[in-house]
Amino acid sequence: MQPRHPLVATLARALQALNIGVLRLSMAALVLAASVLTYSVVTRYFLKTATDWQDEVAVFLLVGATFMTTAYVQSLRGHVGIEAFASLLPPAANRLRMFLVDLVSALFCSFFSWKSWTLFHEAWSEGQTTSSSFAPPLWIPYSLMAVGMSILSVQLFLQTVVRVSGGEVPKAPQ
Repeated sequence: MQPRHPLVATLARALQALNIGVLRLSMAALVLAASVLTYSVVTRYFLKTATDWQDEVAVFLLVGATFMTTAYVQSLRGHVGIEAFASLLPPAANRLRMFLVDLVSALFCSFFSWKSWTLFHEAWSEGQTTSSSFAPPLWIPYSLMAVGMSILSVQLFLQTVVRVSGGEVPKAPQ
Protein backbone atom coordinates (compact mmCIF):
# COMPACT_ATOMS: atom_id res chain seq x y z
CA MET A 1 0.00 0.00 0.00
CA GLN A 2 1.24 3.48 -0.81
CA PRO A 3 1.13 6.38 1.62
CA ARG A 4 -2.21 8.17 1.34
CA HIS A 5 -0.84 11.71 1.18
CA PRO A 6 0.48 12.49 -2.35
CA LEU A 7 3.51 14.47 -1.13
CA VAL A 8 4.49 11.67 1.27
CA ALA A 9 4.00 9.10 -1.52
CA THR A 10 6.28 11.11 -3.82
CA LEU A 11 8.92 11.37 -1.10
CA ALA A 12 8.65 7.61 -0.46
CA ARG A 13 9.19 6.82 -4.16
CA ALA A 14 12.15 9.22 -4.38
CA LEU A 15 13.73 7.75 -1.26
CA GLN A 16 13.20 4.24 -2.60
CA ALA A 17 14.94 5.18 -5.88
CA LEU A 18 17.83 6.75 -3.93
CA ASN A 19 18.13 3.65 -1.73
CA ILE A 20 18.32 1.36 -4.78
CA GLY A 21 20.99 3.54 -6.39
CA VAL A 22 23.02 3.64 -3.18
CA LEU A 23 22.63 -0.12 -2.79
CA ARG A 24 24.12 -0.70 -6.24
CA LEU A 25 27.05 1.62 -5.55
CA SER A 26 27.63 -0.10 -2.22
CA MET A 27 27.69 -3.52 -3.88
CA ALA A 28 30.38 -2.20 -6.23
CA ALA A 29 32.28 -0.80 -3.22
CA LEU A 30 32.26 -4.23 -1.55
CA VAL A 31 33.61 -5.88 -4.71
CA LEU A 32 36.26 -3.16 -4.98
CA ALA A 33 37.25 -3.61 -1.31
CA ALA A 34 37.62 -7.36 -1.84
CA SER A 35 39.69 -6.71 -4.98
CA VAL A 36 41.96 -4.25 -3.18
CA LEU A 37 42.58 -6.68 -0.33
CA THR A 38 43.18 -9.56 -2.76
CA TYR A 39 45.66 -7.41 -4.69
CA SER A 40 47.42 -6.60 -1.44
CA VAL A 41 47.76 -10.26 -0.46
CA VAL A 42 49.00 -11.26 -3.90
CA THR A 43 51.59 -8.48 -4.12
CA ARG A 44 52.85 -9.13 -0.61
CA TYR A 45 53.08 -12.90 -1.03
CA PHE A 46 54.32 -13.25 -4.59
CA LEU A 47 56.09 -9.95 -5.27
CA LYS A 48 57.31 -9.31 -1.72
CA THR A 49 56.15 -5.71 -2.06
CA ALA A 50 54.52 -3.82 0.76
CA THR A 51 51.43 -1.76 0.11
CA ASP A 52 50.55 0.95 2.60
CA TRP A 53 47.28 2.11 1.15
CA GLN A 54 45.11 -0.99 0.77
CA ASP A 55 43.88 -1.31 4.36
CA GLU A 56 42.61 2.25 4.55
CA VAL A 57 41.04 2.13 1.09
CA ALA A 58 39.24 -1.10 2.02
CA VAL A 59 38.10 0.31 5.37
CA PHE A 60 36.80 3.50 3.73
CA LEU A 61 34.90 1.44 1.15
CA LEU A 62 33.44 -0.80 3.87
CA VAL A 63 32.44 2.18 6.03
CA GLY A 64 30.71 3.73 3.03
CA ALA A 65 28.92 0.52 2.08
CA THR A 66 27.82 -0.06 5.67
CA PHE A 67 26.47 3.39 6.47
CA MET A 68 25.09 4.23 3.05
CA THR A 69 22.88 1.12 2.92
CA THR A 70 21.28 1.50 6.34
CA ALA A 71 18.20 3.27 4.93
CA TYR A 72 17.69 0.50 2.37
CA VAL A 73 17.87 -2.12 5.11
CA GLN A 74 15.43 -0.09 7.21
CA SER A 75 13.03 0.13 4.26
CA LEU A 76 12.90 -3.68 4.36
CA ARG A 77 12.65 -3.63 8.14
CA GLY A 78 15.74 -5.79 7.97
CA HIS A 79 17.51 -4.47 11.06
CA VAL A 80 17.80 -6.79 14.00
CA GLY A 81 14.79 -6.41 16.23
CA ILE A 82 13.19 -8.24 19.10
CA GLU A 83 9.96 -9.68 17.78
CA ALA A 84 8.94 -11.60 20.89
CA PHE A 85 6.49 -8.87 21.90
CA ALA A 86 5.10 -8.40 18.39
CA SER A 87 3.39 -11.79 18.40
CA LEU A 88 2.04 -11.34 21.93
CA LEU A 89 0.60 -7.84 21.52
CA PRO A 90 -2.79 -7.06 20.02
CA PRO A 91 -2.57 -5.36 16.59
CA ALA A 92 -3.32 -1.86 17.92
CA ALA A 93 -0.64 -2.12 20.61
CA ASN A 94 1.82 -3.50 18.05
CA ARG A 95 1.15 -0.53 15.74
CA LEU A 96 1.80 1.83 18.67
CA ARG A 97 4.99 -0.08 19.50
CA MET A 98 6.22 0.20 15.91
CA PHE A 99 5.38 3.91 15.82
CA LEU A 100 7.28 4.59 19.04
CA VAL A 101 10.28 2.51 17.92
CA ASP A 102 10.40 4.38 14.60
CA LEU A 103 10.11 7.74 16.33
CA VAL A 104 12.80 7.04 18.95
CA SER A 105 15.05 5.51 16.30
CA ALA A 106 14.56 8.57 14.06
CA LEU A 107 15.50 10.90 16.91
CA PHE A 108 18.58 8.85 17.82
CA CYS A 109 19.72 8.58 14.20
CA SER A 110 19.17 12.32 13.72
CA PHE A 111 21.46 13.01 16.67
CA PHE A 112 24.03 10.53 15.30
CA SER A 113 23.74 12.21 11.90
CA TRP A 114 24.30 15.66 13.38
CA LYS A 115 27.39 14.46 15.25
CA SER A 116 28.68 12.82 12.06
CA TRP A 117 28.26 16.10 10.17
CA THR A 118 30.24 17.91 12.89
CA LEU A 119 33.03 15.32 12.56
CA PHE A 120 32.99 15.81 8.80
CA HIS A 121 33.18 19.59 9.18
CA GLU A 122 36.10 19.38 11.62
CA ALA A 123 38.00 16.94 9.40
CA TRP A 124 37.36 19.08 6.31
CA SER A 125 38.18 22.47 7.85
CA GLU A 126 41.23 21.24 9.76
CA GLY A 127 42.56 19.02 6.97
CA GLN A 128 42.65 15.95 9.21
CA THR A 129 44.18 12.79 7.79
CA THR A 130 44.87 9.30 9.10
CA SER A 131 48.19 8.69 10.83
CA SER A 132 49.54 6.29 8.21
CA SER A 133 52.10 7.11 5.55
CA PHE A 134 49.30 7.01 2.95
CA ALA A 135 47.40 9.64 5.01
CA PRO A 136 44.04 9.88 3.23
CA PRO A 137 41.73 12.66 4.42
CA LEU A 138 39.33 11.74 7.21
CA TRP A 139 36.50 13.75 5.71
CA ILE A 140 35.90 10.86 3.28
CA PRO A 141 34.66 8.28 5.81
CA TYR A 142 33.00 10.96 7.94
CA SER A 143 31.04 12.24 4.94
CA LEU A 144 29.90 8.72 4.05
CA MET A 145 28.84 8.16 7.65
CA ALA A 146 27.01 11.51 7.80
CA VAL A 147 25.18 11.07 4.49
CA GLY A 148 24.22 7.48 5.30
CA MET A 149 22.86 8.39 8.72
CA SER A 150 21.00 11.37 7.25
CA ILE A 151 19.29 9.15 4.69
CA LEU A 152 18.45 6.66 7.44
CA SER A 153 16.95 9.47 9.53
CA VAL A 154 14.79 10.55 6.59
CA GLN A 155 13.68 6.92 6.08
CA LEU A 156 12.70 6.61 9.75
CA PHE A 157 10.89 9.95 9.82
CA LEU A 158 9.07 8.99 6.62
CA GLN A 159 7.92 5.73 8.21
CA THR A 160 6.74 7.69 11.25
CA VAL A 161 4.84 10.24 9.14
CA VAL A 162 3.22 7.49 7.10
CA ARG A 163 2.03 5.77 10.28
CA VAL A 164 0.43 9.01 11.45
CA SER A 165 -1.07 10.00 8.06
CA GLY A 166 -2.22 6.51 7.09
CA GLY A 167 -0.85 3.98 4.69
CA GLU A 168 2.40 2.09 4.75
CA VAL A 169 5.84 2.88 3.38
CA PRO A 170 6.41 0.70 0.34
CA LYS A 171 9.15 -1.83 0.96
CA ALA A 172 12.12 -1.75 -1.36
CA PRO A 173 12.30 -4.63 -3.83
CA GLN A 174 14.72 -7.35 -2.79
